[in-house]
Amino acid sequence: MAPPVNIIVGSHVWVEDPKEAWVGGEVSRINGEEVHVQTKNGKTVVTHISKVFPEDTEAPPGGVDDMTKLSYLHEPGVLHNLAARYELNEIYTYTGNILIAVNPFQRLPHMYDTHMMEQYKGAGFGELSPHVFAIADVAYRAMINEGKSNSILVSGESGAGKTETTKMLMRYLAYLGGRSGVEGRTVEQQVLESNPVLEAFGNAKTVRNNNSSRFGKFVEIQFDKSGRISGAAIRTYLLERSRVCQVSDPERNYHCFYLLCAAPPEDREKFKLGNPKEYHYLNQSSCYVLDGIDDSEEYAATRRAMDVVGISDEEQDAIFMVVAAILHLGNVEFAKGEEIDSSVIKDEKSRFHLSTTAELLKCDPKSLEDALIKRVMVTPEEVITRTLDPASALASRDALAKTVYSRLFDWLVEKINFSIGQDPNSKSLIGVLDIYGFESFKFNSFEQFCINFTNEKLQQHFNQHVFKMEQEEYTKEEINWSYIEFVDNQDVLDLIEKKPGGVISLLDEACMFPKSTHETFAQKLYQTFKNHKRFIKPKLSRTSFTISHYAGEVTYLADQFIDKNKDYVIAEHQDLLTASKCPFVAGLFPPLPEESSKSSKFSSIGSRFKLQLQSLMETLSSTEPHYIRCVKPNNVLKPAIFENFNIIQQLRCGGVLEAIRISCAGYPTRRTFYEFLNRFGVLAPDVLEGNCDDKVACQMILDKMGLAGYQIGKTKVFLRAGQMAELDAKRAEVLGNAARTIQRQIRTHMARKEFIAVRKAAIQLQSYVRGISSREIFEKLRQEAAAVKIQKYLWRYIARKSYLRVRLSAVTLQTGLRAMTARNEFRFRKQTKAAILLQAHLRCHIAYSYYRSLQKAAIVTQCGWRRRVARRELRNLKMAARETGALKEAKDKLEKRVEELTYRVQLEKRLRTDLEEEKAQEASKFQEALHAMQIQLEEANARAIREREAAQKAIEDAPPLIKETPVLIQDTEKIDSLSAEVESLKTMLLSERQAAEEARKACIDAEARNAELTRQLEDAGRKVDQLQESVQRLEEKLSSTESENQVLRQQALTMSPKALSSRPKTVIIQRTPENGNIVNGESKVTSDLSLSISSAREPESEEKPQKYLNEKQQENQELLIKCITQDLGFFGGRPIAACVIYKCLLHWRSFEVERTGIFDRVIQTVASAIEVQDNNDILAYWLSNTSTLLFLLQHTLKASGAASLTPQRRRTSSASLFGRMSQGLRASPQSAGLSFLNGRGGLGRLDDLRQVEAKYPALLFKQQLTAFLEKIYGMIRDNLKKEISPVLGLCIKAPRTSRASLLKGRAQANAVAQQALIAHWQSIVKSLDNYLKIMKANYVPPFLVRKVFTQIFSFINVQLFNSLLLRRECCSFSNGEFLKAGLAELEQWCYGASEEYAGSAWDELKHIRQAIGFLVIHQKPKKTLNEITKELCPVLSIQQLYRISTMYWDDKYGTHSVSSDVISSMRIMMTEDSNNAVSSSFLLDDDSSIPFSVDDISKTMEQVDITDIEPPPLIREHSGFGFLLPRLE
Repeated sequence: MAPPVNIIVGSHVWVEDPKEAWVGGEVSRINGEEVHVQTKNGKTVVTHISKVFPEDTEAPPGGVDDMTKLSYLHEPGVLHNLAARYELNEIYTYTGNILIAVNPFQRLPHMYDTHMMEQYKGAGFGELSPHVFAIADVAYRAMINEGKSNSILVSGESGAGKTETTKMLMRYLAYLGGRSGVEGRTVEQQVLESNPVLEAFGNAKTVRNNNSSRFGKFVEIQFDKSGRISGAAIRTYLLERSRVCQVSDPERNYHCFYLLCAAPPEDREKFKLGNPKEYHYLNQSSCYVLDGIDDSEEYAATRRAMDVVGISDEEQDAIFMVVAAILHLGNVEFAKGEEIDSSVIKDEKSRFHLSTTAELLKCDPKSLEDALIKRVMVTPEEVITRTLDPASALASRDALAKTVYSRLFDWLVEKINFSIGQDPNSKSLIGVLDIYGFESFKFNSFEQFCINFTNEKLQQHFNQHVFKMEQEEYTKEEINWSYIEFVDNQDVLDLIEKKPGGVISLLDEACMFPKSTHETFAQKLYQTFKNHKRFIKPKLSRTSFTISHYAGEVTYLADQFIDKNKDYVIAEHQDLLTASKCPFVAGLFPPLPEESSKSSKFSSIGSRFKLQLQSLMETLSSTEPHYIRCVKPNNVLKPAIFENFNIIQQLRCGGVLEAIRISCAGYPTRRTFYEFLNRFGVLAPDVLEGNCDDKVACQMILDKMGLAGYQIGKTKVFLRAGQMAELDAKRAEVLGNAARTIQRQIRTHMARKEFIAVRKAAIQLQSYVRGISSREIFEKLRQEAAAVKIQKYLWRYIARKSYLRVRLSAVTLQTGLRAMTARNEFRFRKQTKAAILLQAHLRCHIAYSYYRSLQKAAIVTQCGWRRRVARRELRNLKMAARETGALKEAKDKLEKRVEELTYRVQLEKRLRTDLEEEKAQEASKFQEALHAMQIQLEEANARAIREREAAQKAIEDAPPLIKETPVLIQDTEKIDSLSAEVESLKTMLLSERQAAEEARKACIDAEARNAELTRQLEDAGRKVDQLQESVQRLEEKLSSTESENQVLRQQALTMSPKALSSRPKTVIIQRTPENGNIVNGESKVTSDLSLSISSAREPESEEKPQKYLNEKQQENQELLIKCITQDLGFFGGRPIAACVIYKCLLHWRSFEVERTGIFDRVIQTVASAIEVQDNNDILAYWLSNTSTLLFLLQHTLKASGAASLTPQRRRTSSASLFGRMSQGLRASPQSAGLSFLNGRGGLGRLDDLRQVEAKYPALLFKQQLTAFLEKIYGMIRDNLKKEISPVLGLCIKAPRTSRASLLKGRAQANAVAQQALIAHWQSIVKSLDNYLKIMKANYVPPFLVRKVFTQIFSFINVQLFNSLLLRRECCSFSNGEFLKAGLAELEQWCYGASEEYAGSAWDELKHIRQAIGFLVIHQKPKKTLNEITKELCPVLSIQQLYRISTMYWDDKYGTHSVSSDVISSMRIMMTEDSNNAVSSSFLLDDDSSIPFSVDDISKTMEQVDITDIEPPPLIREHSGFGFLLPRLE
């Protein structure tokens, strides 16, 4: 066999490796059919040429997201692609429309949040990165569009992440369906809440997984006609019933048995349970405890889950009572009886367990014993009762246990479905199948046989689906596919399930014969299937058999097949439990119909298994399937570990390699015309220079290469297996020749460059030597010039020094004389000034004394007069002001009390300050005394030392014999005197220290007293605060009472024209600060206040004018509402409607009344005007009006009542009752000259507007106006978002260049493509210009315009950036260039719009700008992480940078992304962030909030002048609106 054309020396290939499964290498030699490969790990491998597969050297370093895009679709290519993507945390990969999910074994919350769901909602399949949401979205869209139910099959071995994937699917479907369940819980939450219950009763520990599901689960999410979730149901299939009675080591039985044995003591005592090792159904295995799992906590969690599901406490006790009964039942053993083939209870221990079982099941112990060891046979003549032998009795016991457990599990599923709530009227559903995967252990029994039988069925369904997809692809491309072979596994299914003669049929037949054993069953299999190609008989075993499944050969041990297969409900068991006194147990075994109870039909687990599997397949066949294959990357369950052998085995078991085999049977390599020409256009450049289209060009290239068997579809080229490698080999040859030509030219260039460099070096050397000579001559000349300069400066220095000395002497003499003269002059002026000052002070004192005496006399006179007036008014108003007077009296008392307390506080503060000063003075005195004593001591010590040294010196200098004794005596006396002095000084120091200690103690005592005084002061302060609060409350109450009285008086004055005309005049007097009132020019009423009393006595005269005024006001309001419903336009850039509304409301005093309907009418008018949400002109018009009106209200209205007054204002206003009354009259419209009623009062600028105390309706109107302003703003912003959103989707992806760009016309083609892209950006700019023009035309405040465009640019930033991170084809170099050109259009628009309207909108694009900057920057591998994060992309997070770096690909120059070291550093930082609970989402969130407040509008808008606003024609001539006319100066 000659080697294939595509494998030559130098080819890059994959070869098998015992450690890594497959390893890459390069072919070094070919000998016939032997290939020598130099691998990447340095080894040389010799292998057969058929075991070598070509490697794609041009594959992206990060892999491809769809493995059908691989140039070589084979096992090593698939494995390498998955490994490359897994290293980058890309855990999802497509194979066509099949999703492969590799378990990351770490939390990736950013991949499953709401932002990610929003991105995949409605996106086309394959448009975004592979994701489980994409599969769910395809299923949902197919269900909605086609009206057909869909199913999603999630498969994989234990620990591969099937359950988590199922949760994500349900989360996304709940997000799309969007219906909340009972009590606020979604359907998805209710289904997930049932998981702990099903796991407790349906999961067990197996060899590979501690929590393996031993049943299949099919979750049906039901939808109504509108696509909303209407219900859900859980269907369970294929429960492994035999595990209840038989457990292999080191596996465990179902979790619930161990949980119950770890229950609290009171529960265990109730069920009479002990250690799990005591029970036969549990001690068959040595495994009782799971690592890291506390069964007692799991028991409590299961109880809580049952509560959530809706299982009552009584039902829970009954459930666990049945579980405990099964454990006790397993400990019942039998011995031979006295008769032949009879059995009895073995011993007292078995008798105890039997009675406990009967007690728990609430049935008769004797009946239970008879049901286990006796059988009743009914014949036409008589009823025969026979006993069973011990072996049959054990089988009867196990059959009862399996039946009870199976019925219990079915009851739980039914209860859960009832809790979730099903929709019987649902027409469509999406089912999610979570079922156990293919299993192949060292020892495989009946359970593995059933599981693998299930997976064979599902694999056939999978193969049919894949082949169907292949057919659809070929049909879509209109190519011939009739000769493609379909890979089928029907022969294996016939071997297992065929009737008669299948393995299951033979097993049922063996179970019906009492004398059958596993040896006879195995021999029967050997005889029946000796010639079957899928059945293999092992050589060294008599009871084993091997079946060749799709995933490989599996050897089964037939030792326990017969025992595990037996499953039929014995009539005695049925009757026993139906008669149970426990309603729960009796409900598990309802009475059978009379016909079925009489017929004892044989039943087995294998048959039931086959029927359930058939039902499941029928359900799946009625739906449109979608497949998710979950893969476990390693067995240690840790992240970042990729075990190749483990992955290959799972891909085989999951059928992925089988799907690849189906694809390889047809056309495994498919390339679009563009991709094919881009890769293989170099093979025929002359073809590309022609004017033929892409399809004809591809045909010509393939014909030129001499290939046969390929197909050309409508958009793709389909190549047979091996043809891609052949084309690559020829392409490599062409590129090699081109590379040699380039090398020749480069070498020529390098040689000439070296010659030019040598010549340049010689010239530089000559120049250097000449330079040295010139520098020596220059240095000599420089030294001569320096000597001359030094002499000159020295002579100048000597002369200047002499001059300065003479000048200094003269200046000194002048200074002395001038100073003496100045001092004499200063002394004379000082004396003169002092005399003048004394005279001034004396004259001032005389004048001020005279003025004070006159002032005192005037005040006394005024006080007397005011006292008489106040007494007279007090008598007139005594009845009306009784409550006010009482409150005032209480307030005065409280004020006196506050003043007394304030004085006491100040006195205590003064005492405290004096005490602290005295203490500080004493402490300083003590410190000074101590310091002085220390100085004296040091001086004494120093003096003693000096004298001692002098004495010693004198002794040394004295003659040795003469006057020796007297000197010694004299020195001794000096020393003694000095010592005595030192002792006295020490005594003084000690006494001073004692005094200091006493002072310190006194200081501590003083501090303690000070602290006590401080505490008392704080208590007094708190009391003062409480009293002040009480006074404040009383003042507020008093003020509110005064406000009510004032309003009543104003209404009385307003409604009584006669009283108005007869109101007495007021006298204006000047007031000084000393007379009790600060404000000058206040009007004081000099006559009696009989006005309000007389107006109150004339109700008849008021009714008619009041009615007339109300009708007139109603008419004016109707006219105003009719007017503002029209488009009034603008006057000098100010909205007329807002100004008219404001002036009318202010004139009508609507802000100050307690009840009015004008505000609601205005709000309703605005609401009806903006009902048409798409009319941006109307929205902008009302945005301008509402913002202006709100601005005017913000500067006019203030809260009414005492709460709006400052403390100083309250205190002043309450000082004088007469002052308050006169102030109320001054605030009335009449006292203001009726400026608003007669039309002569005008409104000035906003600074001149008076503030109005607003009542509740006015404040509510302001709040409603604010809400409408925010609503209109949001509508304009959202309309602009809707308008640009479709165009943004076209802007993110640059249009592909035509094949002309593959040759010399690249620049021209790029220009054409750029024009196409810029057209989309110009469409966005056009929309922005249109909205800006509309808002300018309607004079919308620039502040709001800036906010709109800032949020729009933020929206553009979020959409572009998120799309860039989710679509790998967008993270390319050329796409970055196109996006950069598009953003330049937006930047130009910002400059054109000016900063007044664009504001900081351009800064909102910082994320997409920095991401594009990263895409288009050159030499990325040379960039360090610090440069990227600090300089290039400081705004982007590590997660975002990691995503861009791993998805980047250069489609223009073929350069690489950042270095692997930078990628590793990013991954480490991401891991640290996840440990620190930092959000790891790489997507941005669109902010749709309102980015401003009322205060922002008030601060940013310009002043509004409403004086010269022309009223609309509708109300201009109306007499009631004369106040709107501009005032003539």
